[in-house]
Amino acid sequence: MSAIPPTGAATLRYLDDLQPGDRFVSGEHTLDEAQITSFARQFDPQPFHLDHEAAKATLFGGLAASGWHTAAITMRLLVGDGLPLAGGIIGAGGEISWPKPTRPGDVLHVETEVVSVMPSRSRPDRGMVVVRSETRNRHGDVLQQSVYKLVVPRKPA
Repeated sequence: MSAIPPTGAATLRYLDDLQPGDRFVSGEHTLDEAQITSFARQFDPQPFHLDHEAAKATLFGGLAASGWHTAAITMRLLVGDGLPLAGGIIGAGGEISWPKPTRPGDVLHVETEVVSVMPSRSRPDRGMVVVRSETRNRHGDVLQQSVYKLVVPRKPA
């Protein structure tokens, strides 16, 4: 995905407002060492997430954020302004990968593209949207790739 200007304060979109190819971009989040180690102490206490010196001897070669921390920041950025869906961002499954580590000092943003939109046959008040998101740093490196299936409401009658 190519760089897109921030979406900003966008109007919430219903299933009927979305089509394949629609693109959204979130605001930014700057990650520092304190955030990385705090998250790791609570949720993923491994040496490469906790201690800069210990991390040097690992395959990361230095302190790296937990992939789950990157995923949590991604969710916050999507909810903030990166994916303006009516009814919220309601997941029904997905895939996630982390091609590069997230590091202290990275400034993250999320670029999202609508892949498909499928109205439900059995639940006419909603449908399924598949989106592909890339969480990138300021240099454009893709740190997280994900594909989500989301439940999105239709416009009220």
